Amino acid sequence: MLEPLTIISADGVELQAEYRSAQGEAHDVAQAACVLCHPHPQYGGSMHSLVIGELFRELPAHGVSCLRFNFRGVEGSGGAWDEGRGERADVAAAIDALAARGATDGPPLVLAGWSFGADMALSTADPRVDAWLAIAPPLSFAAEPDVVGLDPRPKHFVLGERDQVSTSEHVRAATAHWNATTFEVVGGADHFFVGRTDRVVTAARDFIAGLGEPRE
Repeated sequence: MLEPLTIISADGVELQAEYRSAQGEAHDVAQAACVLCHPHPQYGGSMHSLVIGELFRELPAHGVSCLRFNFRGVEGSGGAWDEGRGERADVAAAIDALAARGATDGPPLVLAGWSFGADMALSTADPRVDAWLAIAPPLSFAAEPDVVGLDPRPKHFVLGERDQVSTSEHVRAATAHWNATTFEVVGGADHFFVGRTDRVVTAARDFIAGLGEPRE
């Protein structure tokens, strides 16, 4: 069931968000929880953007509770674009909102993002996060990404074979020194994954399922 939310960033900005719990009898207890971070606010990105929308729709049926939100200045969120600075506080607020639902008490918490949202996720080394899922990150907005990169927790990149924003070769080279990092290239996909969103959902589902047993 979809639950509309208002979450508040550390600097007092009210953010529009939605939460969907894991669905079905087999998933009465979530196997994982996921925060979804959307693409660049200045280029039409929102929590309803294609890849984020598909992940939010599909993952709960596979035991993953999801929270998506609009960065400051987008749609129903307050505030204004802050060039990736305040937006990192927005990500932390989304993690707080999942924590308030007990989502950080046992099942793995995955911080996922697409494009700009992936960079914001990779800028967030929150101790409550168990793994990062970065979908087509440009790596141009991330703040000190090596902090996450050198962390021993798992990181998985889903990249488009024909990405016109940041090539898979560039991403691999820029993160070659990272720990616990894996890559998956979606054949025929560009930065937007039109016609390939099913492949992204499958990649996300498989990565999350492989994270192992919930924490003690």
